[in-house]
Amino acid sequence: MIGIGPESRYYPVHDFNDDFLVYDEAEKAYVPYIVEQHADKTALSAYIDLESNRHYQLLIRTRQDGYLFVNAALKQKLRGGTWQVLSIDSLFRVYRQPEIFLTLYGAPGLNDRQLFIGYPKSTTQKTVMLRDDSLSLHPRQMSAYTSFLGIGLLVLLATHAFLFSVHHRAFLRFYSLRDLLSLRAQEESFLIGRPLSSINILFTINLSLVLAYLMLLVQSHDIAVFTSRSVLGEQTFGSLARSFLLLGTGTFIARMGKYVLLEVLGGLYKMQDSINVHFFKLLQSSMLFFTAMTLLVAVIAYNTPTLVWTQSLLLTPIIAFYTARLALLYLVIRSIEPIKNLYLFSYLCIVELIPLIIGLRFAL
Repeated sequence: MIGIGPESRYYPVHDFNDDFLVYDEAEKAYVPYIVEQHADKTALSAYIDLESNRHYQLLIRTRQDGYLFVNAALKQKLRGGTWQVLSIDSLFRVYRQPEIFLTLYGAPGLNDRQLFIGYPKSTTQKTVMLRDDSLSLHPRQMSAYTSFLGIGLLVLLATHAFLFSVHHRAFLRFYSLRDLLSLRAQEESFLIGRPLSSINILFTINLSLVLAYLMLLVQSHDIAVFTSRSVLGEQTFGSLARSFLLLGTGTFIARMGKYVLLEVLGGLYKMQDSINVHFFKLLQSSMLFFTAMTLLVAVIAYNTPTLVWTQSLLLTPIIAFYTARLALLYLVIRSIEPIKNLYLFSYLCIVELIPLIIGLRFAL
């Protein structure tokens, strides 16, 4: 068998010539390298399976000077025409991941690069043991997200179990699809008549935690919830826990602020009798939808790790939910208040449509 590497001292185990990826700006994702389309690309990447190739060596060679990146962090300069031999065992010890993302930056074209996994013909070849003591910028570690998201699910399970056992009757009422679709709301109900009672506040806090968890879950799949990803801080377990609490607190304050807005607008439009019903329907519909969505997204995320996530995949059901909720609120309030359609439509636009439009504007 023809050898490869320095002085042809290695047997080829795998050639990455057909495995290179390039970043496509239009798709916002990495796509396979195609000579006819990507001949001018200077950065070629590939996933290296470390766990399945223990005791082998990673062989890298560029015709011209270039740079080696591992998980988006600059590791070393590559001298043109010189083979670099990296121990896969040392890579596995440093990164503690079954797979790393390697990028070769240099002259454009596929012919400038050679990337192999090889096995030495003899033990005389000295390999470079990669150490993680160089000064480099590392991307976020998915392990922190994975650990936090698993514990976060247990936290949400505990809060739902607590509410189910302590406030069983209210729990069944809030999570009743039949009650949600009912147009006859009992204004003297213990949930509707006292919107700021301890029970309603507890369920609002629980909903805020669900929304905070959903934001972090979406963020973990490279879909920026905020314009700046720095809003969530560093991706460590401690910072994610703080972000979870801050997002939950912010969501709770926003929902309480919306109730104040409902009270103000209700007074302007003389709809005080419908405000409590409106707020209850908002909580009830949001609990049913976002709890179900969080569970569905979590199940998909844990069972299909290779799924490519896009904003449209998540925004479509959310837009459909808010549209359906707007129609439901119109019918519910219309059945309670003998108010002109123009006043009711203006009221719903201010409290439902305008915040949704502003949110979509920032999301897109």
